[in-house]
Amino acid sequence: MISKTPILDCVVIDRGGVVENRHQVHAAVVDAQGRLLYAVGDPYRVTLARSTAKPAQALAILETGAMDKFGFDDADLALICSSHSSEEQHISRVLSMMSKVGVGEKDLRCGGHPALSESVNRLWAKNDYTPTPSRSNCSGKHVGMLAGSKAAGAKLVGYHLPDHPMQLRVKRVIEQLSGLDADDVKWAIDGCNLPAPALPLINLAQLCVSFPSAADVIHQNTMASKRTHRVARIFHAMTQFPELVGGEDRFCTTLMTAFQGDLFGKTGAEGCYTIGIRASEETRQLGADGAIAIAVKIEDGNLSALHSAVIEILAQLHIGTPATRKEMGHFHYPKLLNTTGVVTGQVSHLFQVRSALE
Repeated sequence: MISKTPILDCVVIDRGGVVENRHQVHAAVVDAQGRLLYAVGDPYRVTLARSTAKPAQALAILETGAMDKFGFDDADLALICSSHSSEEQHISRVLSMMSKVGVGEKDLRCGGHPALSESVNRLWAKNDYTPTPSRSNCSGKHVGMLAGSKAAGAKLVGYHLPDHPMQLRVKRVIEQLSGLDADDVKWAIDGCNLPAPALPLINLAQLCVSFPSAADVIHQNTMASKRTHRVARIFHAMTQFPELVGGEDRFCTTLMTAFQGDLFGKTGAEGCYTIGIRASEETRQLGADGAIAIAVKIEDGNLSALHSAVIEILAQLHIGTPATRKEMGHFHYPKLLNTTGVVTGQVSHLFQVRSALE
């Protein structure tokens, strides 16, 4: 017998009225104090942050003095935080950064892989090109790690290993921003060969909220701490150069462009996403004290379901205007077409963001 009981907290894909896929959603929404305000599914699900950790990894790099030592600007900082599409604007900047640090392809410990852009992949295939490590979507971060290692007086060899001084700096930053002790953060190896932290979604959101919160503090008080200035700089770099964080038609780029500096967003592999939103009347209406952050995980890692869920969560929280969210409509309700362009199904959201304050 087929169960008729719906599975809640899902993005649902149906074809001709028949449910084809259910993608379970987990999310945590916190404010600048780390309070859990709203949730979907299990807000305590331990989740590998993957590339959503890049802003925190960038902070560890910033704190070595590498930005000044090698003459990096905020566009370079945005690229360090990126999962880029390997477009010309990305690769030319990566190569420029490598030149400034004095490193080459052989020093990068990320591998080459197909681009996150189909148009770039078509060009590579036409030219029979095999991508090198500098073309990795994580190459900006890797060059940043090499720069940080050099600025800190550490060896470049093994910069990607968990016990390298650069990675120990990253671990401390992750623990400090997430509010967790070292024993409470688990670690695995990311797709690009660097250590990746795993932590409960609520703590991943707490880590993320540091960035818009710092931007708010700096806006009100230029006498803030050096770390606060650095954290705010990362937020502003990402929102000022969204095209470097992702690329043409990429979700992160489109989201940050649509919201014009009010929030930053960062994707991670296997259905993980974080958004940091500056304080506003919208966040105050949610009961937040200051900025808020949202950490989302799709249980089966589906990317389309992730994008759809993120926009639906923003809509349910009334973040942004309907016109702003409409700019993200093709991610919110992607068209399900067959090979002849016929609409074959639809996306719906079988979840409700629930208050955690009651």
